[in-house]
Amino acid sequence: MTARAVHHLGLAVPDLDEAIATYEHLFGGLLEHRAVVADQGVEAATILIGDARIELLAPLGPDTPVGKFLAKRGPGMHHIAYEVADVGAELKRLAADGVQLIDERPRRGLFGLEVAFIHPDAVHGVLAELVANVEEH
Repeated sequence: MTARAVHHLGLAVPDLDEAIATYEHLFGGLLEHRAVVADQGVEAATILIGDARIELLAPLGPDTPVGKFLAKRGPGMHHIAYEVADVGAELKRLAADGVQLIDERPRRGLFGLEVAFIHPDAVHGVLAELVANVEEH
């Protein structure tokens, strides 16, 4: 796989409004997008800080993946997202290499991106997300 770039760092937070205000105030962040993604159980916001992007994830309930993450680990780093040209092709390549995947095929993610997750056990304990702009391929 050749990642084009780190697309964003995902951070789990208990209060999205408070987290947005913190990143705007402390680092001059600019709110890029905000949306509820019911099928993933989150309300998310992306914050631009210079040329970089962070994604803030607040759970819609305690039984969602991010809700369980917060209960177990508390707020903080949730995942690293890598931009790739074609998520589906990367998943096929990774599966052929025996990499443990969470998603076997791409799905629609936040803000119209195509996404898939690689299991943390395959990436030294860090949840990894592959992202691609579906308009590019």
